[in-house]
Order: sequence, then C-alpha cells, then structure tokens
Amino acid sequence: MQPFKSFFILTLFLLSSQLLYAQKSKGGYSKSSYTLNKHNFKAPRVGHHKAKTICPIFENSKYPYQGIGFKVGDPFSLSYKLYPVKHYAFVLDVGSPSSSLYSKLFREEFTLKTDELTPDLEGVEYLSHEIKSDFVLDAKVLYQLDADKLSKGLQVYGGLGWELRRTSIEYDYFYQTAPNFNEPGTLTTKRLTQGVQAAVGIEYAYFQLPISAFIEMEYYIDMQQQPGWTHLQGGIGLRYVF
Repeated sequence: MQPFKSFFILTLFLLSSQLLYAQKSKGGYSKSSYTLNKHNFKAPRVGHHKAKTICPIFENSKYPYQGIGFKVGDPFSLSYKLYPVKHYAFVLDVGSPSSSLYSKLFREEFTLKTDELTPDLEGVEYLSHEIKSDFVLDAKVLYQLDADKLSKGLQVYGGLGWELRRTSIEYDYFYQTAPNFNEPGTLTTKRLTQGVQAAVGIEYAYFQLPISAFIEMEYYIDMQQQPGWTHLQGGIGLRYVF
C-alpha cells in the first residue's frame, strides 16, 4: 500500500500545484487604469503556440488522441486509452489484480467446491492458499464530459466494460485418512472468470506536459465462477497523451 499512498500524494500535489498556479495567474494582482496609462504599461501577449504549451492536449480540432500509461490500485496495470472523438473513449488495461483483496473469496470458494476439487478425499479442511499467478484484462467504453466550470482541464466520465481474469491458486489443506488422523495435502487449481463492469472517474489534463492524471472506480459483477458476486475496484494513474 505504501507505493499507492506515495503515488496518490504525488498526484494530489501535482493537481493542487497546477490549480494554485492557475488561480494565481487568473486572480493575480492588477493595476488601475491610471497606473497603467501613467507608466505606459502594456500587457504581454501570449501567442497561440505558447498558449498551447499550458494545455497541449484535447484540443477540439486535434482528435483523435491516444494515451499510454499505468494505473495503481485494483488492478495494477498498463493502460491504453483511445480518444477517437471529443466525448467518447476506449480503454484497455492489462495487469494484475490486488490478490490480497480476494483472499476471503478464494478461501470461501475452496470450501464451497471441496467435493469438486478433492473428490476422492474425506474430511477436507482448508489450511491456506497462495496465488501463483494472477492476470486481468479490462476493456471499457467511456463517455466523457468537460468539467471546466470546476477546474480548467478537468473531465468526468462514465461507461461500461468487460473484465477477464485468470488466476492460478495453490491450496494447502488437511484431509482425514483415519479416525482422529489427518494428512496434509496440496492442490493447484486454475480459475478463469469474467464479468461486466460499470466505471466512473475524473481525468485532469491541464499540465505543461502532454499527460493526464485520472482517478476511477469500477463496479464488477461476476458472470462465470460465482454469478452475481460483486466487487468494488478502482485506482489512480497517469498516461502520456499523443
């Protein structure tokens, strides 16, 4: 969790510093018209090219855009985002879930499927488990809206997606071989599941570099292993936009 906290603090610092800079530039101090005329003061003009460097991405006339980066949270993943037109985007995330958040699920699943996993054994009792590998693939379609009234460069979005997950789990257990006598056992199983997800988030892109920072939450509904099982996911991340 420490890298997650550090990254979250860094992101908030970047956002707050940019907002503070924007507020100072907008509010600033101003001279009276008398003082300006007296000293023959002329406000500096910022050319179109220089203005672009303040917010170099998501200009209406420059779509499509693409973004490549990463997300920290559940899952931890590499993230690709395509912005074909102004209000729509497609996201593909590939990575690894936060397996510790699913320990209770995997333990309960072993108990529920004991007869299926260990059909020839009696008196099986769960002892522990270890995740050998965990892979997740997310694909989402998003609808985005500008939220410039709240902050320049801010967008809010929502959408639907599909998640595919493949996990290899090694279970340790005890099983009964005779009255009052147990033996340890080990079982490795591969778990494949998929389901639909709903996503909401915010994206901020008012930096002097072509990057965007985002925070999002996802509500996942399992459709295969345990139909109807739900889980709240989410994370924060950065993408380089070009």
